[in-house]
Amino acid sequence: MITVSDKAKEKVERLMHDSELDATYRLRASVAGGGCSGLSYKLDFDNEVRPMDQEFEDKGVRVVVDMKSFLYLAGTELDFSDGLNGKGFQFNNPNASRSCGCGESFSV
Repeated sequence: MITVSDKAKEKVERLMHDSELDATYRLRASVAGGGCSGLSYKLDFDNEVRPMDQEFEDKGVRVVVDMKSFLYLAGTELDFSDGLNGKGFQFNNPNASRSCGCGESFSV
């Protein structure tokens, strides 16, 4: 499962509202090769669910993940920070053995 913090929930809802996205859209989390640690996180809004997607809902936020990415993201909490140390979504990933300083990439 992928969980969502209260701050991330508020930010996702605000982004969906500002982009005028309806309830058919979900937050798509995925992993791609690249970044300084080997794998990088990606977030998008998507209104399609593919046959092998895993779908979760936490605090009213629907998250979809393709099966390959789910192997890396299982148990991850999506958070949002707007503090002095950086602003943006953060992945608290228990599967990551190493993360880069910016938190946008990781390795297992």
